[in-house]
Amino acid sequence: MKIFANLLLRLLRGFPLPPLRLSLTATSICMTACLGTNAAHAQVTFERLVNAQKEPQNWMTYSGDYSGKRFSALDQINAADVRALQAKWVYQTAATGKLETTPLVVDGIMYATAQDDRAFALDARTGRPIWMYQRQVPSDIRPCCGHVNRGLAILGDKVFLGTLDAHVIALDAKTGAVVWDATAADYRTGHSFTVAPLAVKNLIVIGISGGEYGVRGFIDAYDADTGVRKWRFYTVPGPGEPGHDTWEGDSWKVGGAPAWNTGTYDPGTNQIFWPTGNPSPSNRGEGRAGDNLYSNSLLALNADTGKLNWYFQFTKHDEHDWDATQVPILIDAAKIDTDKTDKDGKHLIAQANRNGFFYLLDRTNGKLISATAYGKQTWSDSKDADGRPIANKNASPTLEGHTVCPGALGTTNWFPPTYDPQTNLFYVTARDQCDIFSTAPQPYEAGHAFYGSAYFPSEDAEPYLGFLKAIDPATGEIKQKFQHTSPTWSGVLSTAGGLVFSGDAEGNFIAFDAGSLKPLWHFQMGGAVYAAPMAFAVDGKEYVAIAAGSAVYAFGLP
Repeated sequence: MKIFANLLLRLLRGFPLPPLRLSLTATSICMTACLGTNAAHAQVTFERLVNAQKEPQNWMTYSGDYSGKRFSALDQINAADVRALQAKWVYQTAATGKLETTPLVVDGIMYATAQDDRAFALDARTGRPIWMYQRQVPSDIRPCCGHVNRGLAILGDKVFLGTLDAHVIALDAKTGAVVWDATAADYRTGHSFTVAPLAVKNLIVIGISGGEYGVRGFIDAYDADTGVRKWRFYTVPGPGEPGHDTWEGDSWKVGGAPAWNTGTYDPGTNQIFWPTGNPSPSNRGEGRAGDNLYSNSLLALNADTGKLNWYFQFTKHDEHDWDATQVPILIDAAKIDTDKTDKDGKHLIAQANRNGFFYLLDRTNGKLISATAYGKQTWSDSKDADGRPIANKNASPTLEGHTVCPGALGTTNWFPPTYDPQTNLFYVTARDQCDIFSTAPQPYEAGHAFYGSAYFPSEDAEPYLGFLKAIDPATGEIKQKFQHTSPTWSGVLSTAGGLVFSGDAEGNFIAFDAGSLKPLWHFQMGGAVYAAPMAFAVDGKEYVAIAAGSAVYAFGLP
């Protein structure tokens, strides 16, 4: 009991805990905490992941299923009864900073992460803890934007975590004990993992962060049983590889193009669709002339080999930090059919990009179907022969600095959108903002920030405006929008109950009517929302969960 008391005291004070081991003491702690949980931990097979839509009570991947739609077929909570929604339980992580996790739920057990590479399992009925793992993070790690982690992958009897010191770890789903630990890169050069991995077949696929440190980006796949790396795709081509000539001189060696958000997967074609981030330095193009492939791109990779099938670059030679790491969504819907698409309107992929344009692609070959502005932008006033927006002469940063829209944070950012197959609308958190971009030479130094620029609002800039927008993918038209009282970093969830859920920077969790985006209900959680909601069901009862502040909340009907 003394050991347990010391661990609890460290947790309450916000100090990191050591990994829990299966000693007699740890087992007794688990047994005490596990009262009322489902003792059976079913195997999560690849077949179950492929057919995740048949198990709406579970949420088995970062986006709910491989398509990235973040849509739940559950409808017990709906537009007619959502006003009765109430908090059922709250789990305090005791972590500090931004909580960006999307939990997984499998057969009544919730798995999630917190800052500084903390992972935990909860009874999804009550929020009671089952186990917790805390990685001992080095004091000199170099993550760009907080000690965040966005979630786990699950496959077989293991959950998988990417760490801030660039390791990939497999944890026993029952106990949280480490099964294997693979080193991907040297964290001292700025490499890190903040992304939720994606389990495909028997592989754990994950993309690296560190574009602000001049890393050379990559996407890895590890054997789920052993941790052996099976393939790596470098997002900056080396000598002799296609695309290498899009980098000036040796700039490719520190080219960035990190892959720091979770992609999607098409089982029918065995392709992984993974988005990439900015070239490095992020806001200065001098010294890296060319398109800078495969930065700011969507990559279609063979899941077995990592071989590139096709790519589409959203922003060539980016000078504004407009990562294209927004989650791409696979859409197979006849109602998306237009004169510009395939005859049956199927096999499409959509992304609301940070650069201010909404893109619709043919995912069989990466050909652009349409690109439509969905927020305030000034960097492009024309398109090339394929319909791709082209940067105008006033887009590049200057030594003196000038205003460009969107600003460096983009019209949207990493937070996940959703596609509702019932309304056939794409919902995304967006903002209207502009920044003054200036630029100056900066030498590269390994392990140190490498921006080559500064950006800041002008003194007479209008206040940033935050929105939830509903976009018709077929036309790019904004069908509905809701204006928040301030810009928000929350992701979005849609459900078969005719609802869209999202949060805001002031701590409100909000349910909207999916057709009109009229707010129907809200709950003040006391902490800003930097995460995306998800839905699950246990014992026939539907819940909606989201992280806010330092806690995970679960909501249900009375």
